[in-house]
Amino acid sequence: MIPNIIKTEMLLYQLGFKGGFVVQIDVSNFHGACSCGRSHEIFVKEILVEENALKKLPEKLSRIYTGAYADISVICDTNTYQAAGEAVEKLLPGCNMIILPAKDLHADNHGVALAEKGLKISPNTKLIIAVGSGTVHDISRYLSKNYGLNFVSVPTAASVDGFVSTVSAMTWNGLKKTMPGVSPELVIADTNIFSKAPYRLTASGISDLLGKYTALTDWEISHMVTGEYICHRVCELEMTALKEVCSCIEDLRGSLEEEKTLKAYERLMYALLLSGIAMQMIGNSRPASGAEHHISHLWEMEVINGPLDAYHGEKVSIGLMIVVHTYHKIKNAIKNGICKVIPYKGMEFEVLQETFGKKELYEGILEENTPDPLALVDSDKLNSQLPSIAGVLDKLPSESELLKLLSAAGCKKEMKEISLEEKLLPITIRLAPYVRNRLTFLRLSKLFKIKNETGD
Repeated sequence: MIPNIIKTEMLLYQLGFKGGFVVQIDVSNFHGACSCGRSHEIFVKEILVEENALKKLPEKLSRIYTGAYADISVICDTNTYQAAGEAVEKLLPGCNMIILPAKDLHADNHGVALAEKGLKISPNTKLIIAVGSGTVHDISRYLSKNYGLNFVSVPTAASVDGFVSTVSAMTWNGLKKTMPGVSPELVIADTNIFSKAPYRLTASGISDLLGKYTALTDWEISHMVTGEYICHRVCELEMTALKEVCSCIEDLRGSLEEEKTLKAYERLMYALLLSGIAMQMIGNSRPASGAEHHISHLWEMEVINGPLDAYHGEKVSIGLMIVVHTYHKIKNAIKNGICKVIPYKGMEFEVLQETFGKKELYEGILEENTPDPLALVDSDKLNSQLPSIAGVLDKLPSESELLKLLSAAGCKKEMKEISLEEKLLPITIRLAPYVRNRLTFLRLSKLFKIKNETGD
């Protein structure tokens, strides 16, 4: 269901917006002590999302950096150089431009090595500016951390929610890993730039946000079952981001000549940045990444499939549909009294060896899953909590509601849309929980037995 837009705007204002949708996010409202018992820290100092925002880059930059432009390295790719990198080069004359090849560029060892060569050409670099989308940002964030450099973000597409993340999602030696990174101190998102990105990238960003439905469900259930820390304020922030993207989906596919379409793009970018702030408040991706993301990561590791011509968000939305179908199925089984908790048999070492071992990733997967999250689960307690778990699952949108949202946004919904065979679905569901050492309901489902599911 599309939420009421006025209600969403009011909630956004309460959470720190000033002056509508073309000024700045007041990040100071997210700092400090919280009812969750922790004190949250925000590292990004300023966020600006508006038309012609890029022209303000030198002015905004002067508030956090007083050095020479020659000591700034700008990382982009051959596509994002055309979109915004060239303009940045003119605004900051003398800066060190590192232009990576867009084709087959990934946030991995190879991508980092390419960018690192450019950094070594300018050994006095004090600041990195990422001009691009997810891949360029992950590479830049990782290098900023590795070299102890300040970092500035210039998104060229509303494609991911990781622009203000403090970690880098990398494929390292074939294994999906969360690597240390640096939050940008400044984000300059120019509507005139990111609204003109290929719509496929925009749809990917929408998909990434809609994945929060299951990510938040996973977090809430894990908190219920194991007592894992949770911050309800952060959950509300992610739900705000969800409501925001749902409220603007219909306008995003309009003409860019229409003001309401540009405002819809700004709302989407705000939603993506809100999700990133939520991750900063927690210090990791728990509020934004659950079983739906683990499915995407599994496919990106290419242990059960070959290379895919698909963006991260596209794989997330397909993962979302798989997870929602699975969760509702288990919920209905709980309500019908045909779901029972079974003793934990331990990790599935044989199938892990067969799949991840083919790419010499078996030891890495074992390390990632130590300690085993399921070993922390009390079976008797879990059994008594099944009705409450069903109540949490009831809050998820139905498959038909999600299909309508994804269709309206032009997002991917089925495995075949990214050339994945349906026969890979069972092994995907089985292996995806092992990609991260994080308790999701998909991982918890290994402790469930549904009567008559396998003929008994």
